This record gives sequence, C-alpha cells and structure tokens, in this order.
Amino acid sequence: MITYPIPMVPGPVKVPQAVLEAYLTNFGSADLEPDFVELYQKTEANLQAIFGSKNQVVIQTGEGMLALWTALKSCLVPGDRVLAIATGLFGAGIGDMARSIGAVVRTIDFPYNQTVHDWLSIEQAIAEFQPKMITVVHCETPSGTLNPLQKLGELKAAYHIPLLYVDAVSSLGGVPFLADEWHVDLALGGSQKVLSAPAGMSFLTVSEQAWEIVEEVNYPGYEALKPFRHAVRDMYFPYTPYWHGMAALYTATEALIKEGLNNSFQRHTAAASLCCSRLVSLGFSLYPDPSAILSPTITAVHVPQGITWAELDRRMRDSGLVAGGNYGPLANKVFRLGHMGTQADLELVNQACDVLSTILSAL
Repeated sequence: MITYPIPMVPGPVKVPQAVLEAYLTNFGSADLEPDFVELYQKTEANLQAIFGSKNQVVIQTGEGMLALWTALKSCLVPGDRVLAIATGLFGAGIGDMARSIGAVVRTIDFPYNQTVHDWLSIEQAIAEFQPKMITVVHCETPSGTLNPLQKLGELKAAYHIPLLYVDAVSSLGGVPFLADEWHVDLALGGSQKVLSAPAGMSFLTVSEQAWEIVEEVNYPGYEALKPFRHAVRDMYFPYTPYWHGMAALYTATEALIKEGLNNSFQRHTAAASLCCSRLVSLGFSLYPDPSAILSPTITAVHVPQGITWAELDRRMRDSGLVAGGNYGPLANKVFRLGHMGTQADLELVNQACDVLSTILSAL
C-alpha cells in the first residue's frame, strides 16, 4: 500500500493518531453492555452540537452514502413527489436515487459550476409541485461549491413542505450548519470527511415530523430508520453495533468540539483562501463560476492545458502529493484538493501548491 506525505484527497482524509488509537481499542459486546449505549449517547450529543440541532441523531454502521439511502427509503413510497435541487453530480444523483424507489421527481438543474441562486424558480416549483420532500447538497464535492440553505429552509416552512433533506457529508464541521434554524428535517453526514475518522460510520438528524413519516412508511430494510427511534431507550439495536467505529467517531467529534466549531470554521476558511489564492497566482483556473460560493472544505481546479489528468496525477504522486480526480462530465477535466479536517492545514496546503508550481513550471 502506497502512502503519500502530502494527502489532499477530498475524503477519506488523513486520520489523526488519537482517532486511530480509539479505533484499535478492544471492547466488549456492544449489543449487551451499557457502556456502548453511553458512548452512543455522548457521540450523538456531539453530533447534535455540530449539526446545530436538538433533533435525534441516528448513527449507523456504513459509509456516508448509507445515510442518503436511509433517509430516502425510510420516508418515501412510490408516487411521492420529490423536488431535487441539483448543482452538481450528487444533487442530480439524489434525484435518481429517489426515482429508483418509485418517487415522482422534478429536478431543478443549475450548471455544475454554480450554486443555488434562482430563488424565484425554486419558489414557483415548490408552489406548483407541492413535493413531500425537497433535496439538496450543501457542499457539492466534485464542484468545490457550497449551496446556501437558509432561504430554502424558509421556503420549505412557508409552503408547509413536510421534509427538507440535506446532504452535508462534505461540509459538516468545516462550515456553519444550523439544521433547526434552517428547518432541515434530515441532515446527513459521514465520518470520513471533516471529522477525519475512518470511512465506516454515517449519521443523520431526524425531526419529529420526519419520525412521524418514518412510522407511517414503516420501511423494513437493513438501512431502515424506524428501529433506531427507541434503540437507546430499549438498549436494542437492529444489528450488531460497530463499537470500534463508534469509538473512533466519538473521539473525532470530541476533538472538534474541544477545538471549537468557530475555530474549525476559521481554520477551513483560511486553508481554502490560501489554496485558491496560490493556485490562481500560479496560473491555475478554478472550476467554480466567479459568482458561485466556494466551499471552505475543497477546491476544484481545471486540469491545465498541455497535460492530461493521468499525467498530472502521476507527477503529483511522484512528488508525494495525492489529490482527487473527478466523475461524470468533470472526469479528466477538473481535479480537487481536499483541505478538510486534518488536511485544513496551511503548511500542507503550501506543500501541495509548491508541488503544483513545480509541475506547472516544467510544462
């Protein structure tokens, strides 16, 4: 297994030693011992603070995509209307996921290099379509953009839409997130991004209105939300809990709480600002439109002329730098530097930009 001294992938990010040590500790039987329930509750409390929510947080075993499916399958039945707001690959993909389970989906598409801005069109669609659920991605990782959510939450409340579903996997902990203030019913996260834990845990907030819908839908699958509603109270989880993963996640959330959320936000903003300013000064072109809101957790950059992504990737790796490629229409055209979690570090950003400067000078 090859490792790189300058890790800048947009997740899974470099895991700090304290989290690794927590993960490697041996425990008892999680489905029998009260110590696990206490650990679950402490982790949930930290996640509530990070989400800006008093709602219950469900913590599941599985990578972040699990939470996306969990929220859809537990709340939708065939024929339900879903308004999917898409500013990138994941926003569009959530609409496709909802279609696959029989929902009637209307998508509002924005160019992938822009963020949500045409609020009139969105309001008209909400008023006309009257969806059961609105879906949106906070940070579109492939695009390096961050969608504003406050106005969307206000529209959701004004039109009495039952559910607002937000993918916050790549933003949570690195930027302010106010789930309750923004009327978010289902806010989804994963352990492997800003929290800097192994990619084995997913979690989501569930509002009281969402719980009512979960009970009504009564989805019975492996990823179902319903069994978690009283799992702590009853000390009975739907499958064997992942004690090692929970310990790592708790340690990661505890580190973020001790750092202070505002301090984390400032650290990520500083890393993003340095990354963008250095790349532009070197002659790289950022992918997002100048009018778009840039994400403090990731920077998306055009592959420069005169070199393919495969060659650029090889040269970066040869110099000790590993970054992220891209997907779909952005594949081989746009690459990404993930300055999130442990990687939101000014020295690391400078090292990455120094490597890119050397590569660009050699072209």
